[in-house]
Amino acid sequence: MFKKVFPLSAILSLRFLGLFLVLPVVSIYAATMTDNMMLVGIVVGGYALTQAIFQIPFGVMSDKIGRKPTLLVGLLIFLIGSLISAYATDIYTLMFGRFLQGAGAIGAVVTAMISDLVEEKVRAKAMAIMGATIAISFALAMGLGPVIGAHYGVASLFIITAVLAMLAIVLLFTKVPTPPKIKHIYHSEAKTIDIIREPNLLNMIIINAMQKGLMTVAFVLIPIILTSDTFGWEKKELYIAYLPAMILGLIAMGPAAVFGEKKNKPREIFLLSIVLFIAAFLIMGLTTSSTVFVVGVSMFFIAFNMMEPLVQSMITKFSKVHQKGAALGISNSAAYFMTFLGGTLAGLMLDISDRETIGVSVAVIATLWLLWTLKLQNPTKYSHLFIAPELVNNDKLLNLENEHIAEWYINETENLIVIKYATLAISEEDLIAKIEK
Repeated sequence: MFKKVFPLSAILSLRFLGLFLVLPVVSIYAATMTDNMMLVGIVVGGYALTQAIFQIPFGVMSDKIGRKPTLLVGLLIFLIGSLISAYATDIYTLMFGRFLQGAGAIGAVVTAMISDLVEEKVRAKAMAIMGATIAISFALAMGLGPVIGAHYGVASLFIITAVLAMLAIVLLFTKVPTPPKIKHIYHSEAKTIDIIREPNLLNMIIINAMQKGLMTVAFVLIPIILTSDTFGWEKKELYIAYLPAMILGLIAMGPAAVFGEKKNKPREIFLLSIVLFIAAFLIMGLTTSSTVFVVGVSMFFIAFNMMEPLVQSMITKFSKVHQKGAALGISNSAAYFMTFLGGTLAGLMLDISDRETIGVSVAVIATLWLLWTLKLQNPTKYSHLFIAPELVNNDKLLNLENEHIAEWYINETENLIVIKYATLAISEEDLIAKIEK
């Protein structure tokens, strides 16, 4: 399993490392090109707008033409956007480069490919590996980004991002296995609209969107507030706030993933994380102590990292096999739209308001999110039956209807019929008896 997952996780992590390297300092960098803080916010979250636009097309395209070709296209677009951002001399060129970076929307494709390659019974571990590599990238970026940016300029961070995209392309064609070809057979045609009609999937889409939206709000506010007259930090000192916060977030991610996945209690983890988000923004908005402010930053990253490995896993659990790419595309599209909106609104509010008002306002919004999330249900535990086609009665299989059977499909590459069923409601022996010759 590790050999299948790690190369894909590395590709996604290299891409995120490039994005994360810039995040701690890009708002300060953009502010040197304009006095309009809303434009600064758009630069911070601009990549997310095009991510929102292209997530669904990339996800659907990967379902139709294959994951690898789609990943290549996305990485090339991301590389070009990084180079344009590196050589930008005005705010609008920088903004265009950031938009282009986001147009390489491969996040949903990578996650869907992992779910193609890994059985659901070990998918939680696979998603945890992916989440851990992204979190490590996050931690490295928070420490390295401010230091490299201060010594060599923020433009150098975009050059590094382009190089990381090249490395990801090399990994794609040297280490990533080709996923199995799957044939989908259903009694009625599945529609994309069914994804958002499913209550648990809709809840996960909202959770993913809010988490990412608050991330951009934080990355607009944290560096600008710390380097303002209130605290007077130097840009090169920002790692003092980011690095310990990310280390604590990385430590918190492990127990959260275990409790959420193995104990099947993701709802409780999500609720706890939202409470931490509320506290973090209240602290960052109201405190006059830089030490207490850093505590708020740490609480934010703990909450973010507790959620991160669970969100994608839950979406793949609640969606059917032929909808994974589209479901992840819709979820990530909503998340990236909120990322863009969060950055833009944070910049706008800095123009017209103060940090106290911003902190309280975000905390109120997060409280409403908490109340909504109370409706989320923990997922049903499913297992998979893998059986050779020659052992199955096709008529019985085609008429297989049971409330405890989520779906079935044919893995043509491995010549297997796969049936997803509720472990606690029906036994494997009873299931085989329903379809065997």
